[in-house]
Amino acid sequence: VQLQASGGGLVQAGGSLRLSCAASGRLFSINDMAWYRQAPEKQREWVATISRTGSTDYADSVKGRFTISRDNAENTVYLQMDSLKPEDTAVYVCNADIVLSPYLTYNPRPYWGQGTQVTVSS
Repeated sequence: VQLQASGGGLVQAGGSLRLSCAASGRLFSINDMAWYRQAPEKQREWVATISRTGSTDYADSVKGRFTISRDNAENTVYLQMDSLKPEDTAVYVCNADIVLSPYLTYNPRPYWGQGTQVTVSS
């Protein structure tokens, strides 16, 4: 199973970007999916989580500006980022708790994507 993230880039402050992260490979289902970010010389920071049923949660720093969503049929999670600020500059990494078989429903495994760079200029 692999997670492939895309959609990063360079944008001016106030602009928008949409990140995508698709899971591929042999899997049964995906529980929570999330985005994290890591700025240079800083620790990885949680950004947002979405459950399989669509419940969402956000870090205070992005609440009201970022929207997480998912497409269960495509095993994909999205992060719509609006009103971007220079402090949002980071490598954004997706995470998913994946159930590999119907016999492992209570034992999901965490998988991480490779990250995509988001740079916001002032």
